[in-house]
Amino acid sequence: MPTAQDHNEETMRQLVLALLDGDQARASDAALVLHKAGVDNGRIIADGIEAAMAHLDAKCTLQQFNLLEIMLAGRSVTAVMKVLFPSEAPVAATPRGTVVLATLEGDVHDLGKNILRMILTVEGYRVVDCGKDCRLDRVIDTIREENAFAVGISGLISPVVPQVRRLREILNNLDLPGVPVLAGGAALKQMSTASLNVDYVAQTAFDGLHYLQEMADLNPGQR
Repeated sequence: MPTAQDHNEETMRQLVLALLDGDQARASDAALVLHKAGVDNGRIIADGIEAAMAHLDAKCTLQQFNLLEIMLAGRSVTAVMKVLFPSEAPVAATPRGTVVLATLEGDVHDLGKNILRMILTVEGYRVVDCGKDCRLDRVIDTIREENAFAVGISGLISPVVPQVRRLREILNNLDLPGVPVLAGGAALKQMSTASLNVDYVAQTAFDGLHYLQEMADLNPGQR
């Protein structure tokens, strides 16, 4: 007789398939079943959403991706995140720190960035989201205006790499060498910190969260 664990594993598999099919209703239903079964949101994101994204990342790497497929999967991921976090957590009265997030100019894909934004918000961080296709100078201005302790850059396509490489140097020239630069996303996570000239390259949204937690703990006075 199948156990509860067997049932959850099968539901998780169905969630991944629904996300890859871009089927919002099936994906939301599967996520709700897992949530009601007591499966932790972190596991649903890691084993469901990020597993599906890994499949899509592989297609992007092999240049087999279809833009419509990516868009439909992205909408399904957004629908699932709304199931897991019905009302995006309000900013904590005493946030653990301010993080600026952006997808740089030329890249209109913001799925990974949006997942990280939701996770950070739930974890008590104040997130200033510069959105997608964002100019580098706007990111810099926002870091200064918001007194952010870190910045996260998401990139699905490789043409944004030169902009990512410039960010660290610009921050250093503006006397902001203590602001860690986090990179992630399909195109960026295949590269090293040295080749991107950043402080950390996250392989998943939770990997990015853990890095930022470490940085916040090292600089508790920065908000």
